[in-house]
Amino acid sequence: MIHLVVADDHAVVRAGLRAVLANEPDFALVAEASDATTACAEILRHRPEVLLLDWELPGEGRVVLERVRTDSPATRVCIFSMHHDGTTIRDALGGGALGYVVKGAGIEQLVTALRAVASGKRFLDDEAEAGLRAGPEPSNDAEWERLTPRERWVLRRVAEGRTNREIAAELSLSPKTVDTHRTNVMRKLGVHDAQALARYAVRRGLL
Repeated sequence: MIHLVVADDHAVVRAGLRAVLANEPDFALVAEASDATTACAEILRHRPEVLLLDWELPGEGRVVLERVRTDSPATRVCIFSMHHDGTTIRDALGGGALGYVVKGAGIEQLVTALRAVASGKRFLDDEAEAGLRAGPEPSNDAEWERLTPRERWVLRRVAEGRTNREIAAELSLSPKTVDTHRTNVMRKLGVHDAQALARYAVRRGLL
């Protein structure tokens, strides 16, 4: 039996997934979550084999992925996202996800992905595979590799023009903690202002 947690902020999506999984006798849906805090709590409570994670989850899918990797390493993650660009897919896989399914994929591909991820195999649906092939190749600069998943997320938000307070609200952190992440990003990248961060993000294909 594959025990599964679904984390998606749209009730109608969760209801659809619930109906799909009810028809699959080898799956047991043990919990649902609509935000990052609840998702992390349910993962710790149930320690499921698989987490189906909406990458756009409020509180940030990246943060949940990072927490799963440290707090419940036996839980394997399949991303469920509306994005199919190469940068986002690489970000998710680089953060530790084993599977990636684009919302709108067929039920058969989703179920196949969940079974593959549960067995420890990587799986990308057809649209994700195409996006990965079409997306820009990642650079091999050492600076980027030194950034943690959360620092990469902060970098993207700063480059978008978000303030520390806005970023803190999304992550449920203090502005001071966000400022620390921002300072660490600048130090690791060797830049000194938000404009330089934005230029770096453009070169990376993050914006």
